[in-house]
Amino acid sequence: MTPYLDVQHLTKTFGALELFRDISFSIGEGQKVGLVAKNGTGKSTLLSILSGKEGYDDGELVWRRDIRVGFLEQSPTFSPDDTVLDACFNHEGDEEKVLRAKQVLTQLKIRDMAQPMGQLSGGQQKRVALANVLLTDPDLLILDEPTNHLDLEMIEWLEGYLSRSHRTLLMVTHDRFFLDRVCSVILELDDKTIYTYRGNYAYYLEKRQERIDNRRAEIARANNLYRTELEWMRRMPQARGHKAKYREDAFYELERVAKQRIEERQIRLKASNVYIGSKIFECQYISKAFRRDKGSNAGGKETDDVVITKDFYYNFARFEKMGIVGNNGTGKSTFIKMLLGQVEPDEGRIVIGDTVRFGYFSQEGLLFDEQQKVIDVVRDIAEYVDLGGGRRLTASQLLQHFLFTNDQQYNYVYKLSGGERRKLYLCTVLMKSPNFLVLDEPTNDLDIVTLQILEEYLQDFPGCVIVVSHDRYFMDKVVDHLLVFHGQGEIKDFPGNYTQYREWEKQRSKEQEARDGKNDARQKSRLKDAQPENQDTQPTAKRKMSYKEKREFEQLERDIAMLEEEQHQLEEALCNGSLTIEELTEKSKRLPQLKDELDEKSMRWLELSEIGN
Repeated sequence: MTPYLDVQHLTKTFGALELFRDISFSIGEGQKVGLVAKNGTGKSTLLSILSGKEGYDDGELVWRRDIRVGFLEQSPTFSPDDTVLDACFNHEGDEEKVLRAKQVLTQLKIRDMAQPMGQLSGGQQKRVALANVLLTDPDLLILDEPTNHLDLEMIEWLEGYLSRSHRTLLMVTHDRFFLDRVCSVILELDDKTIYTYRGNYAYYLEKRQERIDNRRAEIARANNLYRTELEWMRRMPQARGHKAKYREDAFYELERVAKQRIEERQIRLKASNVYIGSKIFECQYISKAFRRDKGSNAGGKETDDVVITKDFYYNFARFEKMGIVGNNGTGKSTFIKMLLGQVEPDEGRIVIGDTVRFGYFSQEGLLFDEQQKVIDVVRDIAEYVDLGGGRRLTASQLLQHFLFTNDQQYNYVYKLSGGERRKLYLCTVLMKSPNFLVLDEPTNDLDIVTLQILEEYLQDFPGCVIVVSHDRYFMDKVVDHLLVFHGQGEIKDFPGNYTQYREWEKQRSKEQEARDGKNDARQKSRLKDAQPENQDTQPTAKRKMSYKEKREFEQLERDIAMLEEEQHQLEEALCNGSLTIEELTEKSKRLPQLKDELDEKSMRWLELSEIGN
């Protein structure tokens, strides 16, 4: 494998803060590498160093000669006056390049190529930057959180695009499905050191746990030996010979190992002191629409209506954990804001129970006082959280649970990374002791370890939860069912997690294709039967069905009709939200069986229909 990049003994510090020390790794041609680490440990800084945007203190970067590198930053910047097409890349009027750019931009839901960049949201600008880096066709792609601001459809497109591509890739992402399906090597930056795992994300999890277990065992052995050597040191304070001096030096190395700590949580944070009444909230036939500018033409500006909800009714149940999914622009965040009273519906009303206390984690985040200390930000809300059963969690303990060390808690806010600010914002929401959590894109910029902590917290949370997220892994772990926003007011309730929903969608699409093919064959058969007998064209010689084949053909039509009716009833049952877990499991297993039977019988029906009567 041709080496594209060798990183040798790299060290980077910011003042007294050492991010990493003496790290080495390499990236070979065709490898797809994922970089994972906790927030604030230097992931984005390392990518900036590799892209040449950041310096380093010591070490060496050895590149293959003439290699072209494309870099996607977390927060790209553009000239506000450039059009989308001009900002995307220097096409120089080349029609082929322009066509390619339009194809990629359309996949990323950027359709107005003449729109000035200054009119685009931050998320849209990130998508234009992603299109740009893909279109420059580099040898090595370096991507910092490429799935942020992408909806599920775009994420799946990008996942397929990168998986099929032969390009070399290094990326940071919190999307664990994406990591698992795209990357074949995982680099972990931990405790100022880099660890290499030659496998996908699932392999990394397994081997990482082995590493941690081995390290714990090593520290435990060092602690036992340390106690013995400490006794020896205390007994022999006077001058020592050469052999004793060697043992003394070994003692200090042993002390260093023994005093190391593995920063892993040993307990799950569970709150039992959350009360919520039986009446939660009820959406009583609410409707909401916005007028939107489509652009300009010779006659002036064109507008259309964007429908968010239309006569939508829903009664939220106690302890429910709902996920909301859908493409960007279908109204997910607006729906949340209507629930919270920040946006009024055009028609209908939302009735909230008296005991409900919302905790809202928004996409925009919280504006902090930059000169305030982290611990004081949380203490300004409350000194402690009552967990019930006589247990209390102080502000410091909550921060520690979400991986803020004692030193970090007394740092100033302005020193925090983007991911650390999101964690701090999350802690301020939880510190208010809500019984109904509403989380709008909570996974953006959070590291994987924090996501695992948050997943555990939500799984154990004894109140209600609504999560809007494009993180498929996170949704699968947390929610019981989905509200799927299809756009223009079409909202469907699906009784399962995201993976189950996508499998059901793919199954339904295949069955629709099979039905379309069968209908086409039937139409051809009808047209053939309708041809006049005195036709000038010479009919082709074609054998007729045997008696046995005719009977089989008739039976197939009856079987297909029965299977389609069973499928229809099964889909209705799966979508009405009234099934028990056992019934849901049983019917979910039946769907793929139905599909196989329908496919088999439909194919045989098509074969026989081609024979004719």
